[in-house]
Amino acid sequence: MENSGYDVLIIGGGQAGIPLAYALAGEGRSVALAERKDLGGSCVNFGCTPTKAAVASAKVAFQARRASEYGVEIPEVRVDFPAVIGRARGIAEMSRSGIESGFEGSENPVLIRGHAAFEGREDGGFRVRVGDRSVLAREVVLNTGTRSLIPPIDGLDEVDYIDSGNWLDHTELPGHAAIVGGGYIGLEMAQFYRRMGSRVTVVSGSSGRVAPREDEEVSRALQEYLEEEGVEFVHNARAEKVERTAGGVKLTLGDDEPSELEATHVFIATGRRPNTDDLGLENVGLETEKGVVRADERLRTGVDGVWVAGDVRGGPMFTHTSYDDYRVLFSQMVGDGSHTTDRVVPYGIFTDPELGRVGMTEREAREAGYEVEVLRREMRRNGKATEIGETKGFVRVVADASSGRILGAAVLAAEGAELVHVYINLMNAGAPIDVLRNAVHIHPTLAEAVQTAVS
Repeated sequence: MENSGYDVLIIGGGQAGIPLAYALAGEGRSVALAERKDLGGSCVNFGCTPTKAAVASAKVAFQARRASEYGVEIPEVRVDFPAVIGRARGIAEMSRSGIESGFEGSENPVLIRGHAAFEGREDGGFRVRVGDRSVLAREVVLNTGTRSLIPPIDGLDEVDYIDSGNWLDHTELPGHAAIVGGGYIGLEMAQFYRRMGSRVTVVSGSSGRVAPREDEEVSRALQEYLEEEGVEFVHNARAEKVERTAGGVKLTLGDDEPSELEATHVFIATGRRPNTDDLGLENVGLETEKGVVRADERLRTGVDGVWVAGDVRGGPMFTHTSYDDYRVLFSQMVGDGSHTTDRVVPYGIFTDPELGRVGMTEREAREAGYEVEVLRREMRRNGKATEIGETKGFVRVVADASSGRILGAAVLAAEGAELVHVYINLMNAGAPIDVLRNAVHIHPTLAEAVQTAVS
C-alpha cells in the first residue's frame, strides 16, 4: 500500500494513547493510532472493567448468603457462573465498542489496524511498518502496555492455564482453583472464585506473605479475611512443575519441604511483562531494561522524537497513571511542559474489604529517615460500618511527626478505594493533618473513620 505521513504515530490504543490522539488532533497535528488487537488496553478488555464487574457479582452472592444477619431469609443462593462471565464480558465489549465507534470515519486521528514495528529513521522522523502499511512519522509515542508474565514452570505449556489476560474465555467454574501468585491480581481472583463456589488455594511464593509490598499488618489482615471465607494459602513455595491429571492438574511445589497440590484449574498471577520485545526498538537505537523503555519524568526516551506512556515506561502500572501520562505528554508536546510524572500515585486492591493505598508504608517511611507517627482506627468503631454490617478492616495513616504531613495511608474497609481519596487530596495539597482534624464530616458515614483515625 502507499506510504502515509503523520506528525505523530501512537503505537497502542490504551488509556494514554487514545485521549492523546484526540487531543493532538485537536491541536492541528496529523495523528495516527496503531492498534493490532483491541482498543482500550488491558483495563477495558480484561482488567479493570470486567474484573470489577465480576467482583460485583461475587459481592451479591456473598451478601445473599449473609442475608440472615440482616433479618432477611433467602432460602437458596445459586450462582450461574457462565452468566457472571457473560455479564463481565458484555460490559467490556460495550466499553470497547464505544471507543471503536469514535474512530469510525475519523480522518484525524486515523486508526490503523495492525502490529507496528520500527524499520528505522528517515527524513528527520521514523519509518514504521504497521501491518501491511509503511508509515512515516515525525514523532512516535509507545503505549503498548503489558501482558501476563508467565514463569518457566515445567509442563505449564501443556495445560490450559488461566491468567489475567484470558480469564474471560473460561466459562467453566473451577472446582478447585490453584492460584500461583499472592499479589493483587491473585488475591482479587482468589476471592472472586471462592465466592462463586470454587475451592481456592493461593501459592504465595518466597516472600512468606501475601501482598508483600504492604505493611505486615495489612498483609496479615488481607489473608485473614480471605481465610475466613475459605481461601487456603501455601507460603514460601514456588510452582516448579505442572502435570495433567484425570481431575485437572497437579502442581509440584518446591520449597524447604517440597509438596504436591492437585486442582482442577491453575491461574497464573505472577506479574506483568512489557510488550516491547517485537517493536523493532533496536532499529532506532532504543534500549530497554527488563522490557521497560527508559524515560525521564517528562516521558522522553533516549531517542529524540520517541515518547513512552503507560505500563512500558516503568513505575506504577495503573490505568490512572496511564491516563495521567497522556496529560504529561500533551503538556510536553504542545503545552507549557509543566506536567511531569512527579506525582502522588494511589492504588486500590479490590478485594472485599477493599484496600485503598497511597504514599509510603511505615517501613518505607522509617527507612527514609522520617520521625514516624502511625495513626489508626478500627472500622468496627465506626457507626455507619456497624449499621450496614461492614465492620471489617481499619484505617492506618503514616505521618511525619515533625511537620504533621501525611506520608502514606492504607484504608482497608468497605469502599476503601473511595475513602482513601481524602488523604490523596491532602497529600496533593501539601496540607497538614490538622486540616482534616478540624473539618466537619457528615454523620453517619464511613468517611468519618478517615477523620477519626487522625483525631
